[in-house]
Amino acid sequence: MRSDNVKKGAERAPNRSLFYAMGYTKEELDRPLIGVVSAHSEIVPGHIHLDKIAEAVKAGVRMAGGTPVLIPSIGVCDGIAMGHIGMKYSLASRELIADSVETMTMAHQLDGLVLIPNCDKIVPGMVMAAVRMDIPAVVCSGGPMLAGKYDGQEVSLSKMFEAVGAYKAGIIDEEKLYECETGVCPGCGSCAGMYTANSMNCLCEAVGIALPGNGTIPAVSNKRTLLAKYAGMAIMRLVEEGITARDIINEKSLKNALACDMALGCSSNSVLHLLAIANEAGVQLDLKIFNEISERTPNLCHLAPAGPTHMQDLDDAGGIPAVQAELLKANLIDGSALTVTGKTVAENVSGACIKDTKNIRPLDNPYSKTGGLQILWGNIAKNGCVVKRSAVAPEMLRHSGPARVFDSEDEAIAAIYAGKIVDGDVVVIRYEGPMGGPGMREMLNPTSALAGMKLDKTVALITDGRFSGASRGASIGHVSPEAAAGGEIGLINEGDIIDIDIPGASINVKVSDEVLEERRRNYVPREPNIKTGWLSRYSKLVSGADKGAIMKN
Repeated sequence: MRSDNVKKGAERAPNRSLFYAMGYTKEELDRPLIGVVSAHSEIVPGHIHLDKIAEAVKAGVRMAGGTPVLIPSIGVCDGIAMGHIGMKYSLASRELIADSVETMTMAHQLDGLVLIPNCDKIVPGMVMAAVRMDIPAVVCSGGPMLAGKYDGQEVSLSKMFEAVGAYKAGIIDEEKLYECETGVCPGCGSCAGMYTANSMNCLCEAVGIALPGNGTIPAVSNKRTLLAKYAGMAIMRLVEEGITARDIINEKSLKNALACDMALGCSSNSVLHLLAIANEAGVQLDLKIFNEISERTPNLCHLAPAGPTHMQDLDDAGGIPAVQAELLKANLIDGSALTVTGKTVAENVSGACIKDTKNIRPLDNPYSKTGGLQILWGNIAKNGCVVKRSAVAPEMLRHSGPARVFDSEDEAIAAIYAGKIVDGDVVVIRYEGPMGGPGMREMLNPTSALAGMKLDKTVALITDGRFSGASRGASIGHVSPEAAAGGEIGLINEGDIIDIDIPGASINVKVSDEVLEERRRNYVPREPNIKTGWLSRYSKLVSGADKGAIMKN
């Protein structure tokens, strides 16, 4: 066992004495040491209950003959960090999380890990660390929040952000705004739509690093506690059999995850995170593969913000196993991929079926014949950009309009709230990329303001930043190269006509190559506006969004 390096032999007597100081017994030290990495805190709704999940995991580890070792992890709440400087820290925290999990695991020579995240960057950060170290690992998330109630409807966090836009436009009053803010989030768990947190928890299940049910069982369900205990037992089986993270996460399983991503209509942020996880796994994954898989994979689900349903509805309809079983019928995923159950995908989903075709459509009646995400290329996105196609109104799949150019999210949101954006406009927000932000802020405020003002079907938004999974409309992000790196998005002038063709996978400014080249000669990219702290170091080391915003070697 790896942990023998800290607990076996006379030379390790000093090490053992420190374990005894914490109350570990000799019998516990004779067993494998399993890191239980919990992101529990009192600042994230998705994490407020993870102490209870961790206790259930620890019970499972003990039942299966291991010794659990609780380790903390940081975690940013994207909703609370939204719309101010705090959002610059969110995506970048993924790297801190991966590095800290690696640090604690290697420093203490743990034999395996149960990773307990729930929200946006914590999930991929933990998975990146497990794959980097190639250690036995199981992900056990805290589960999704139940949908809230507002105006007689089931709602989730995206409705709250849209309500702000409606309030600013005079569509609702302060009383209705308060009714919304006290009703949309009824308790613990990751926010109830197919936002980034739930997307990644579902994709952990799809890639095989989490047990069936990980993505969809509600946080408040007794089944979530049972799942946690089973996760604790599962890690012991992986340790005993020597099955590591790279045995599970490889090219085959990552393509399975991509197919599920397209069928589910996951957050556009999943592109960043799957690219980063693939990089740690040593798998060559690029944006072209996303479109290839999207082209052949139908979109079967329209959860919020794309539609009115939420994660509890997906769970009731059969969850991820039902989606996988449906995709297997057309050989759209590889059923031979290994999972943390010790069984293959095909074995896991044997007998699974769609229980409610309103929430998971069958292959012969999809929402669309292509997947939920689309990668676009053009003269302002030579390395690509991404849109959540399933959340775009049909009339906005093709759009041409004048650019309204802003050099920060703050400038754009001020203009939107002031009523300066009108039908037909294309809002361009730049210098918000991984390097230029720095940190690549999510832009739920401007997209939700547009939706709340009823402009999401007439106005497009493009940025070198990114969007929350709760964003809807023609919200096109991850434009690469970014403006701070000299990308062509920095050459767009106010009033230039932007031509968007989502089905045709293209996005272009209607300006000649000669004019763009002339502008380039006079273009001096703006430097990142944070000069101190670790975000300054991050801006110097981070790659482009088309590479997953990973750290450069």
